[in-house]
Amino acid sequence: MLIPKFFSIEGKGGYSLMKKEKTTIVVAGLIIGVIAAMLVFFGNPANMGFCIACFLRDTTGALGLHSAAAVQYIRPEIIGLVLGACIVSLITKEFRPRGGSAPVTRFVLGAFVMIGCLMFLGCPFRMILRLAGGDGNAIFGLVGFAAGILTGTFFLKKGYTLKRSYKMPKLEGSIFPAVQIVMLLLLVAAPAFIHFTEPEGGPGAKHAAILISLAAGVIVGILAQRTRLCMVGGIRDAVLFGEFKLLFGFVAILVSALIVNVILGYFHPGFAGQPIAHTDGLWNALGMYLAGFGCILLGGCPMRQLILSGEGNTDSVVTVLGLMAGAAFAHNFGLASSADGPTANGKIAVVIGIVVVAAIAVINSMRKEEA
Repeated sequence: MLIPKFFSIEGKGGYSLMKKEKTTIVVAGLIIGVIAAMLVFFGNPANMGFCIACFLRDTTGALGLHSAAAVQYIRPEIIGLVLGACIVSLITKEFRPRGGSAPVTRFVLGAFVMIGCLMFLGCPFRMILRLAGGDGNAIFGLVGFAAGILTGTFFLKKGYTLKRSYKMPKLEGSIFPAVQIVMLLLLVAAPAFIHFTEPEGGPGAKHAAILISLAAGVIVGILAQRTRLCMVGGIRDAVLFGEFKLLFGFVAILVSALIVNVILGYFHPGFAGQPIAHTDGLWNALGMYLAGFGCILLGGCPMRQLILSGEGNTDSVVTVLGLMAGAAFAHNFGLASSADGPTANGKIAVVIGIVVVAAIAVINSMRKEEA
């Protein structure tokens, strides 16, 4: 059984190191929660200071890959997350391009994770921020998300694997961060072929100033890279190893975002009338069940995939491309939910997604080691 490296540290020094690591994660979580809440103050949609799924969806729309005019904008936060992780990994010599581990499977899993997120209307990060804003519907999402991770953890114990990745040239790992610089230039230049939501036209029209959003993304990217923050990893480690340090980070995000929301008057407890949310508890839960199940098989949540992409991991780049493809598919074929609730097509897609992800889990748990 795999054992986290800090489990092998003995004595008082080892305990001190573990305590320091937990403190660092909590402090990082507190900072990230404040930043996320403040982004709403500076113009982002309510309860959406950060949402990896939503922001990738908006960027996908800006590139013309879906035609939902209400959600089209190149989100600087995504650019900042990748560049922040890339910069700090270069400084710490952790930029190690790798890839080649079941790319098609990762792409498919990424697409279905996005479909699950858009059923719920948010990624795991936004789920925490919705709770911090008083949105009770996120409780159903949290239950489903945890259940999905527990299901995936069962398959991890059975030997699930997508096989090893391979060392890649540095140029290969540098492409995705370089693309983010191009995306930033497109955002600033705003050429005619890039789509932007019209003022008051929907969530895509609500955003903080470019420099503020970019700086927020860079800071969060650096903190997430250094602490390995990942909600999927947090629940997984708690189940497999009894280690809760990553979960403490997300509790810290919840607490600090909640405090800032209360101070700014953004905390509105309840279920009905919550911003960019619906009240169908069953499908909130099932959407996040699909997301959690898929994320555990991928090895991390959408934010973690972006951070790994910044470190040169091309498997994570493929996953991010899958997430974007899922967003395009969801909005082009009416799968995404709205404030009015889930769509019939969306319900069918989530059920299909759960079946497909389960099949991937079973097949990759039964395969024998290749020679």
